[in-house]
Amino acid sequence: MSEMPEASELSVPGMPEVSAAAQAPLAAVAAAGDPAVAVARKRPKPGERRVQILQTLAAMLEQPGADRVTTAALAARLSVSEAALYRHFASKAQMFEGLIEFIESSVFTLINQIAEREITGALQAHRMVQVLLQFGEKNPGMTRVMVGDALVFENERLGLRMGQFFDRVESQLRQSLRVAAEQAGVATPTVQANGQASALTCLVIGRLQRYARSGFKRLPTEQLDVALHLLG
Repeated sequence: MSEMPEASELSVPGMPEVSAAAQAPLAAVAAAGDPAVAVARKRPKPGERRVQILQTLAAMLEQPGADRVTTAALAARLSVSEAALYRHFASKAQMFEGLIEFIESSVFTLINQIAEREITGALQAHRMVQVLLQFGEKNPGMTRVMVGDALVFENERLGLRMGQFFDRVESQLRQSLRVAAEQAGVATPTVQANGQASALTCLVIGRLQRYARSGFKRLPTEQLDVALHLLG
C-alpha cells in the first residue's frame, strides 16, 4: 500500500537487521499528528487521510469487544462524517483490503529479504516464522485481520484473501525446507518439506489466534525456540 509510511527496523536475534514495517506500522503518519503541523495546515495532505483512516481502524480492532467496527464508529473516532470516509474508500471492505495489502507488503518484503540473506534453508524457515509472529505481536489489530476474527461480518472475499496469504507463506516455507532437506541428504525432500511447511504454518496461525483470543496476553513468540526445535 503505497501511502503507508515506512516503519522502524525490525531486529530478529541472530539475523541481520531488515527494513520493514514490523514494529508498529500504523503507529504514526508522517507529520500528521504533529500539533505544529496541525496548526499550520488544518486539512491533511492528499493521501494522509487514507492513512489516518486505516490507522484508526487498526487501533479500534485492538480494543476488547471490537467484534465489528462500524463505519459510524470509525467516523466518530476520526471526528468526520461517514460520507468523508467514502470519499477515500468506496466501502468498508476496501478499508480492510487496505490493511491486508499492508500486511502482505510488509510480511513478504521481510520474507524475501530472509530468503536472500540466510544461507541454509532451515534457518530461512525459522526466521520467516519468527518474523511473522513478531509482526503480529507488534500489531495486535493486524493480527485480528490475519486470523480472520475481524473479518467474520465482512465481505467473504476478505477472508479468502487472508487464506491465500497463508498459502503463500506455506509455499515459501516449503521452498526453503526442501532446500534444507536436500542439503541434509533426505531421501524424499519434497515429502518432508511439505509436512514441515504445513506444521510451521499451522504453528503460526495457531499462535496468532491464541494471541488475539487471549486479549493479546499470550504472546505468539513465547518459547518459540523450543517449538521450532521440536518441529525441526
